[in-house]
Amino acid sequence: MKTIAALQAGVTTAAPFDGEPTGAELDAIDREMPVILADVDLLDAEIMTIDRTPTELDERRIRRASRRVLAARRDLANTATAGAVA
Repeated sequence: MKTIAALQAGVTTAAPFDGEPTGAELDAIDREMPVILADVDLLDAEIMTIDRTPTELDERRIRRASRRVLAARRDLANTATAGAVA
């Protein structure tokens, strides 16, 4: 069996990973938080109907959550393009 070794010194002498997100990563998470929360709400609505037939109320809940996801994604895309244009 062959051993695999790094051919470049930069690979083995990289800065140690401290496990914490950078400021830019935290900012990106903050910008995407409305989308993340809307996705969680949609998943919650869908999970409630996994083991039973969805009622009319369940279907409305899923539709509303789906619309919130689309609106949050639209808002995020609009702010991303507005920042790129400005």
